[in-house]
Amino acid sequence: MVVYADGASRGNPGPASIGAVVYDASGREVQTVSRRIGRATNNEAEYQAAIAGLETALALGASQVSLRMDSELVVRQIEHRYKVRNPRLQPIPRAMNKRADELANQALDRLE
Repeated sequence: MVVYADGASRGNPGPASIGAVVYDASGREVQTVSRRIGRATNNEAEYQAAIAGLETALALGASQVSLRMDSELVVRQIEHRYKVRNPRLQPIPRAMNKRADELANQALDRLE
């Protein structure tokens, strides 16, 4: 499975939300996450989005997951902390993370 994850914060810190989308091996969208997480920084929201996306994939029975994010900082922190050298965890262009970004922003928009 492939998980795209994104976090959003308006104010940094401020009202924050997460979005994630899980795709199966054929590229079909199988599950999404879009929810508010309260007040957080953008980096906190990014981490929570990654966790939620991975938990969702796990709940769907995934035994192998490729995590994709457009946050260079968070990806580098994850790589350093866990010594991940997998090229599938490299930062991705924002255009490829559009759906997860859309879900995160939908959750924030529900605040207003």
